[in-house]
Amino acid sequence: MQILYDVVVVLLIIILMPYFFVRLIREKGFWRRIKQSFGFLPKHALDKVAGKNCIWVHAASVGEIVATSPLIREFRREFPHTPILISVVTCSGYTMANRIIKDADSIIYFPLDLPFLAANTVKKIRPRIFLPVETELWPNLLKAARKYNVAVMMVNGRISDKSVKRYQYMFSLLTDMIGTVNKFAMQSDIDASYIMRLGADPKLVAVTGNTKFDQTYTNVSSKEKQILIDEMGLSRASGIVIAGSTHKGEEKFVLDAFAGLRQEFPDVKLIIAPRKILRKDDVRTICEQHGLKTAFRTELKNRKSSEHDVLILDTIGELGRIYSVGDVIYVGGSLVPHGGHNILEPAAHGKAIIVGRNMFNFKDTYMLFKNNNACITVKNTAELTRAMIDLFRQPELRHDMEAASLKIIHDNQGASRRSAVILREVLTELGDNPKMVAIQSTEAIENFQTYLFELAHGKRKKTFFGYLLLFILQIFSFIYEKLVNFKLWLYRCNFLRQKKIDCYVISIGNITVGGTGKTPTSQRLAKEISGMGYKVAILNRGYRAKWRGDVGVVSNGKKLLMTAAQAGDEAYLLAKNLPDVPVLIGADRSLTGRYAIENFGIEIAILDDGYQHWQLKRDLDILLVDSINIFDNGYVLPRGTLRESLTHLDRADICLLTKVDQAAPHSCEYIRNTLAQNNNHALVVESIHNPRGFVEIGDWLANIGCSGKEVTELAGAKIIAVSAIGNPASLEQTLQSIGAVIVESIRFPDHHDYTSAEITEVMEQAKKRGAEAIVITDKDAVKFPREIVEQKRRIPIYIICIEIRFKKGAEEFEKYLRNHLPPAKKAKS
Repeated sequence: MQILYDVVVVLLIIILMPYFFVRLIREKGFWRRIKQSFGFLPKHALDKVAGKNCIWVHAASVGEIVATSPLIREFRREFPHTPILISVVTCSGYTMANRIIKDADSIIYFPLDLPFLAANTVKKIRPRIFLPVETELWPNLLKAARKYNVAVMMVNGRISDKSVKRYQYMFSLLTDMIGTVNKFAMQSDIDASYIMRLGADPKLVAVTGNTKFDQTYTNVSSKEKQILIDEMGLSRASGIVIAGSTHKGEEKFVLDAFAGLRQEFPDVKLIIAPRKILRKDDVRTICEQHGLKTAFRTELKNRKSSEHDVLILDTIGELGRIYSVGDVIYVGGSLVPHGGHNILEPAAHGKAIIVGRNMFNFKDTYMLFKNNNACITVKNTAELTRAMIDLFRQPELRHDMEAASLKIIHDNQGASRRSAVILREVLTELGDNPKMVAIQSTEAIENFQTYLFELAHGKRKKTFFGYLLLFILQIFSFIYEKLVNFKLWLYRCNFLRQKKIDCYVISIGNITVGGTGKTPTSQRLAKEISGMGYKVAILNRGYRAKWRGDVGVVSNGKKLLMTAAQAGDEAYLLAKNLPDVPVLIGADRSLTGRYAIENFGIEIAILDDGYQHWQLKRDLDILLVDSINIFDNGYVLPRGTLRESLTHLDRADICLLTKVDQAAPHSCEYIRNTLAQNNNHALVVESIHNPRGFVEIGDWLANIGCSGKEVTELAGAKIIAVSAIGNPASLEQTLQSIGAVIVESIRFPDHHDYTSAEITEVMEQAKKRGAEAIVITDKDAVKFPREIVEQKRRIPIYIICIEIRFKKGAEEFEKYLRNHLPPAKKAKS
């Protein structure tokens, strides 16, 4: 049965490829979802939870996230020092989780339920316990939980009639899944009976209630409510009807009923929140066919207007709060055979609720409200119209329903707290320190990315799943390449217009993923151009920065204004090593560029990692090509590491070959030939990463600049090389070239955040191997734990200081700059 399930899942993925392609084009954030679903989880997300006995909570979409929010709050209260990971399936769920759940340490997309993906994800994370929310049971993930001895507890469990029938056809697979779960915390007695019918041991089943009764993220004060009404242009309305989570075909029922209501109450306004935001234009068309003026919520954030009859909610995660402004609420998915949606969000605001008769997905909640006269059930347009009119005609009827809703909410709270207590009991029964295989950072642990890399480069024996995986990756590479080509074509044809700022713009970037030396090259170029009399600023995107906003000033050219955590390690390093050059971060570099012009009077803007930032018009494109890794296996992401196809080399004005001193014979010749085939006008320059000294990490953190030991002082010294960079082999080769003896090299994933335990282990290893020092890069230094740096009598930790030195073509490069840069203002005066 397991093999049949796996084959069906793979076939479904292949069949759905065209659908994925459409969503990649239409839906913002879908590419990030696809990457993570295939196991490419961001390092910064994993570093916070992997190997730390985290609590992993899985919630599929927005509804489950709403239920998860109060759970996480109680888990944090019960386990204040345990990392919490949340995984989601949908883009809307991901957005919602980031918006309303503040106590989670990390939020990721759930991997596709394929055997190798699920197993590798569990192996990397090694959670203390896995908690699926509601009905999120996945065979391969649970199989991996059994393999790696991970406890499983279902929370806020809900089993619908359909789910019972569907699960029963899974036979032995169902037995394995149910047998993996250590505890079932179910919403109701009916859900408990259903899970026992599927095979759960009654001793493992508890009824906790529905955690959605405990949610507080939608709480709105009177002042906040008035702000929402004003923002949406509804201050003149005599009443507000809200139709939440509507589905295709359902808006006609609502609009026909609204038309009937307006005959008696002409100043009533309507808010429609389609379940899928992609349908917003269809909803507008339907409204206009009914003769109604419409406006989107996002439009009204920028311009005030009250001319509309219908507001269409086209934002994610806002409906729960907007329910607070309504007088009458219709909850969608219930006049069409979808099964309804959660009525607890409007109930939490004490609202009069109307639903259709198709509420089978929320049977218990619906019956609770129906039996307490807290909701009205309608079957068609006529009944919906009558219900709306009655609730506006008879305010006392509406107020009675509002009071009943609030009473139900109050009487049923506490499920989240009960779930946290049960979780504590489960973990206590299993032992506070469950037997798990420890993740040792110094071990060569195979992760899914490593497996994919070796498979894609022919270094791994191909199995059936290997061939299948490469086929899937090839399809996604094809889609990705076509999308990139299409976007570039839109810019070249001026369908998408590049923004222009009033200074000379130089872009420095690459065409591959990984370390080519962009940051040190940006640093060297900034020094070079600044020395020519220009005012220069560096515009960095702020990768992994905790700071959020349009324009962030890391350095004003005089002092550092952000920490490494706030700015991201790359931007912080640029600011630290360039005391006279402003460094700014922000996603839109036209904004950061204009800010730099207005506030610092810059003449030259350098875009660090800007080759793919087509939104901003540039005057000079410098493309870096790594002479060691060159163009990888020739495929674009995710089949290879190319960001764009090699034909896009034609945009470069200057091609800079980096680390040529470390390159294999004929590598530079191969690169030049490839460039000549795709670009016949670019100036080709060669450079090396030249070591210019070592500085102790304590001194480096305390002072701007780099001074310390000469390069020759570590010649012959036994060292351990530690790195979390894109190309660790380059560091190791540089250290060997100056005569250092590397007794061990410890490689962490790129952008890894070091823990005290990891570095303590590295220092213990250094003592065992008789190492005289540990050597790292400045990129690693900003992430070293302070408590390690401040230890007394520890082994020396040296940062190797690297500078870019231009070699072949250096004179032509300098001449090119002098001929193409505009006259400096200093020179003019």
